[in-house]
Amino acid sequence: MEELKKDDLLSEIKQLQEKIDGDPTVQKILSLLQTSKALDSQESELQSRCILEHAKLQTKVDEFEELLQRGKVVKFSENLDHSFRDSTEKLDSAKRELAAKLRSTLSFKRQLDDVPSQAELTQYELRFSELYTHIQAKDCQTRKYYATYNTLLGIKELMLKETSLLNSIRLQFKDALTSPASRKKLIDSMEGILHGTQQKLEKVQIALQSEQKAHEALKGQYAAAVSEQRHYSSILEAFQVECARNERIRMQTSQEHLTS
Repeated sequence: MEELKKDDLLSEIKQLQEKIDGDPTVQKILSLLQTSKALDSQESELQSRCILEHAKLQTKVDEFEELLQRGKVVKFSENLDHSFRDSTEKLDSAKRELAAKLRSTLSFKRQLDDVPSQAELTQYELRFSELYTHIQAKDCQTRKYYATYNTLLGIKELMLKETSLLNSIRLQFKDALTSPASRKKLIDSMEGILHGTQQKLEKVQIALQSEQKAHEALKGQYAAAVSEQRHYSSILEAFQVECARNERIRMQTSQEHLTS
């Protein structure tokens, strides 16, 4: 009979243990109990340490009172002044060392501030590109002005030659009316003028063809340059996007480092 009661008791204890193991509230209570025991142990240890520290401090106070009674306060004051001077010197040395480190840190910070960021480099690149475009436009305009000036100067020289030629023909024509020899001379002169004019025309046509070829070559170069500029513009846009993305990632990383 007693064995049956014992078995029933063990079975109830086992069931109760299973309920305790399966119930989170009970587990939490057990955990809190263990934590409470640990805190009680720590409290007892802290009390023991406080008692020891109190005993040490009481001993020092007793020694100090004994020194006062024996008249050794002066020596203690001197030792205290010496310790104070040593501490002051150490503090001044630490302040000087800290000031030197602060100056070094500020110097490094100024150097870092002098280094341009990716966004500033992109802005510099854009400004230089705009300046180069402006200079190139001014250069093309200046070349056009020089070409116009040289063309007008050539027209002026041709008009002067034409005027001189017409005056010469007018004078020779008057003389040609007086004798056959003068007429023959006028005809020879006109043929020479015609031959020279034809040679001049041929030279001008050759120069015109050469300029046309150069114009066609420049048109091809211009088309290639425009295509290359578009390609570079697309690359620059992609580079700017990546620079902005890199700057955002760098700022996020620095903020995460600061928060951590």
